[in-house]
Order: sequence, then structure tokens, then C-alpha cells
Amino acid sequence: MDGHGGQGRRTQAERDAITVEIGYALVSAVFAAAVTFGAIAGPALLFDLPGLAETWLVRAGLVLAPVLFAARVISVLVRFRPGAQPSQPGRTRPDS
Repeated sequence: MDGHGGQGRRTQAERDAITVEIGYALVSAVFAAAVTFGAIAGPALLFDLPGLAETWLVRAGLVLAPVLFAARVISVLVRFRPGAQPSQPGRTRPDS
């Protein structure tokens, strides 16, 4: 084994694809976490709510946003397979 999981050295295109995918995973995870935090903790930050409700909404946002961030990054990166051919529904042969 050559230290790359049985695959040879990666091409520049494969390394670029991996870099783009990691960037996409991070940016989309930040966006999803920010929207989640805003939706949960936003009302507590915008309106004058009772102390307990405000505290719980902010804490819930602070707990759920990082969880969603991690879940999004993991789900995007697990689905990514470098060098995989995109599927072509409806085609039965490569030359069709």
C-alpha cells in the first residue's frame, strides 16, 4: 500500500476538487448555522422577552448552531467522492 488508501497519487484536478468541496462544506455550514442561530435566538435578541425565555432561546441557539455546523460539514464531505463520474439518468451506455 502506498499510504493513499490504495489509490495512486492524486492529480491536481482531484486536489482542486477536494479543496473546492471543503470550501463549499465550510461556507454552507456557516450559513446554515447562522440562519439557525438567528431563527432561534433572534427573537430573544430583538424583543424584550422575560428573562428565562430570553436565556433559554440564546442558549438553545448557541448549542444547536455548532451541532448543525458539524452535521453539515460531515454530510457534505461524506457524500463527496473525488474522481467519481456524475450519474447520467436515462442513459444505458456511455456512448449514447
